Amino acid sequence: MNKYMIFRNRFVSGKVEKKPVAFIALLVLFLCFSMVIGLSVGSTWISPLEVLQHLFGAESINHAFTIDVLRLPRMVLALLVGASLGVAGLILQEMVRNPLAAPDIIGITSGASVAAVTYIALFSGVFSLGYLPLAAMAGAGLVSIMIYLLAWRNGVTPIRLVLIGIGVAAVMDALTTMMIVFSPINTTSQAYTWLTGSVYGTSWEDVTAMAPWVLIIMPLAFLCTRAVYVQQFGDDVAMSLGAKIQAQRFCMILISVGLAGLAVAYAGGVGFVGLMAPHIGRFFVGRSFAALVPVSALIGGWMVISADVIARTAFLPLDLPVGVLISGIGAPFFLYLLYRNRRR
Repeated sequence: MNKYMIFRNRFVSGKVEKKPVAFIALLVLFLCFSMVIGLSVGSTWISPLEVLQHLFGAESINHAFTIDVLRLPRMVLALLVGASLGVAGLILQEMVRNPLAAPDIIGITSGASVAAVTYIALFSGVFSLGYLPLAAMAGAGLVSIMIYLLAWRNGVTPIRLVLIGIGVAAVMDALTTMMIVFSPINTTSQAYTWLTGSVYGTSWEDVTAMAPWVLIIMPLAFLCTRAVYVQQFGDDVAMSLGAKIQAQRFCMILISVGLAGLAVAYAGGVGFVGLMAPHIGRFFVGRSFAALVPVSALIGGWMVISADVIARTAFLPLDLPVGVLISGIGAPFFLYLLYRNRRR
């Protein structure tokens, strides 16, 4: 039985494996189902049939505000955040060739966090909190540049990048804690909510601000495919094949930082998604990087959407931050990976 799908036309031809395509289609259907259920449940129950009728244009005066203003933008942003973190984690794991690599582990999230908390503590009374995402993205970018420069010594090796990243992350976390300790109580509560990770209060303005950047940056991940495959043979073999390793690694870091910075900027410190989503994807579709990009994006988006739905409905009238629930699952998963890779 042929396991490839072959396509040809006047402009392009190629072949793709049927298994990843079928799994991606299944993930899309499952994600749509999860979103309909998420739009239905809450303090006000809405029938899934009514949700579908409303989404396809039927009049639904009774639930228009609940669906269009309170729930749908929140779920769309959760999808964008999860997809961004999933692909960012995938790129880092393939580049570093370490299953434990993720944006929140090597310092990218910590850089965004210290910048966001600094903005909340020092500038929230002067400027609008609408500029908070810009501060978080700037922090992620600056700290990533610092990690890259500190790891440079006639080039950047994956192990040095990880070790430097973990050290810088510890310093950034200490600075974040110091800012919180010396801040007023109202600032502290705002900072803790952001650090935990939450999509509470999301509006369509947040979605339209984040979506274009995700749609521009995420397809660039496919450009890393050849670099990932070549670097899997090791640096010496890759260089003998003519690969420009340092330029490729810089571009991969840039794409990963862009996606992770966007996610952290709009949802706060949502951890472990970038760690778990690629591993779950590999379990189902193997190690093909081109297939893992959309699979990691869809799994990451589903994880954040599902965690947010559970967090806002399981403890009514409390609305827990989505990061709390994901961390409760991600921490044991991280320990499992440490145990599984203890002899490597």
